[in-house]
Amino acid sequence: MQRYGCQRKLYGLSQSELAREAGINLRTLQQYEIGAKDINKAVAATVLSLSKVLKCRPEDLCGE
Repeated sequence: MQRYGCQRKLYGLSQSELAREAGINLRTLQQYEIGAKDINKAVAATVLSLSKVLKCRPEDLCGE
């Protein structure tokens, strides 16, 4: 599981809740979490939205 999956669980958010709050597609979030999609190739708006909801820096989500 990617870093943001752990962060998501720390805040008690389901994948559906995080996707809705960040304004991204649930399937896309699931693919990031299982490593099927590389978050380092995501558009900046997606990373910024996730980092805002997870209360972390965008760079904390990237670089694995």
